[in-house]
Amino acid sequence: MSSLEQWLAYQTKLHPQAIDLGLDRLRQVLRALDWRQPDIPVITVAGTNGKGSVSAYCASILKAAGYRVGSFTSPHLRDYRERIQIHDRLVSAAELVAAFERIEAARGAVGLTFFEFNALAAFLVFEAARLDAWVLEIGMGGRLDAVNVVDADVAVVVSIGLDHQEYLGTTLEAIAREKGGIFRRGRAAVLGSSDLPGVLEAMARELGAPLKRPGIEFRYALDGQSFEFHGARWNLTNLPAPALIGAAQYANAATAIAALEELDARLPVPAAAVARGLRDVQLTARFEVIAPRDRQPTWILDVAHNPAAARVLAQNLRALPSAGRTLAVCGILADKDAAGVAAALRDSIDAWWCIDTDGERGRSGKSLARTVALEVAAPVSAVDSVAAGCAAALGQASPLDRIVVFGSFHVVGPALDWLEAHDYTAAPRATLV
Repeated sequence: MSSLEQWLAYQTKLHPQAIDLGLDRLRQVLRALDWRQPDIPVITVAGTNGKGSVSAYCASILKAAGYRVGSFTSPHLRDYRERIQIHDRLVSAAELVAAFERIEAARGAVGLTFFEFNALAAFLVFEAARLDAWVLEIGMGGRLDAVNVVDADVAVVVSIGLDHQEYLGTTLEAIAREKGGIFRRGRAAVLGSSDLPGVLEAMARELGAPLKRPGIEFRYALDGQSFEFHGARWNLTNLPAPALIGAAQYANAATAIAALEELDARLPVPAAAVARGLRDVQLTARFEVIAPRDRQPTWILDVAHNPAAARVLAQNLRALPSAGRTLAVCGILADKDAAGVAAALRDSIDAWWCIDTDGERGRSGKSLARTVALEVAAPVSAVDSVAAGCAAALGQASPLDRIVVFGSFHVVGPALDWLEAHDYTAAPRATLV
């Protein structure tokens, strides 16, 4: 195989299950590769929601301080290479193919999942890039996720919600126990909310992992258009509002700063770099607002795909004034709580277009529309593609309206393509007031 596309197609067929949590397969392959744990600081971030934002803040601030950072996230929106970033660029196709070839030669009869191939490639690419730090986002859960084969210097759990219950458990406590599996003995455990199951604190104490909790070991406060952070060693005032939009982003930014504070002895970060990192951070489709122009409606992109994320989306919509209606183009996978998502947004959306999602976990737009219609009073329609949904919503929208495209990454990614093809992404971004 010579191309990245061929390798990715091949990897989808290697394992009979798309998701098969466990670390034994990875450890076997890593031993064959003679791989060693990184000798530079590693931050691992888990959470039902918010982990992408916290990871982005950590990487952005470290880069602003002049460090070379490798970031591993998932899934991607449009380009597989988005998952692996080496300092200020995406991994190249050539680097990925070289890593895949090494993994294939080492794995023997071990059947890796698509995500396990992905994680292993990230480790090999980062190892070769001579970085100063790694920021790793957990794919699912924590304890048995492929990323957890790396021993983090700082482990972050941002939030706990009911998601992936068939794999992680049916209660918040069970899910928290899985996510707390990223904690390591004697190494800092950072919690992103004061409203997390107590089992996380108990797990950290059992390991002797120093706890960092909001409102206790660290705190933040808003001060007009800026905010301040106070931790064990850092006291930062007059910090700019995070570039990512939404009230929850202050908590996410503070959580990231609390994690970075634990690395201060090895990676000092001046206050100016924290401020610059907050201003410069970028993360596509986390309440990303494309401002109106030329008598066109506002577009908003968000990967909210579970009830907790939908509640945050509803909060952000309420905080962003609109003189018109809010129209939704939505696609949610079959294993997600679509009814809970619709209920969370019941009072925020005036019309729905439900679209098909592809793949083994996909759901038809008609099936989603039936579920949504049971939860909302607004009109609900079904269409078969992202392009059709975006076109239908735009056809019904006035210049004062806004169109929210949200749900699965499989929906928001193609929506970005559609918007780019219609020259929307060049519009300036709006901000919450």
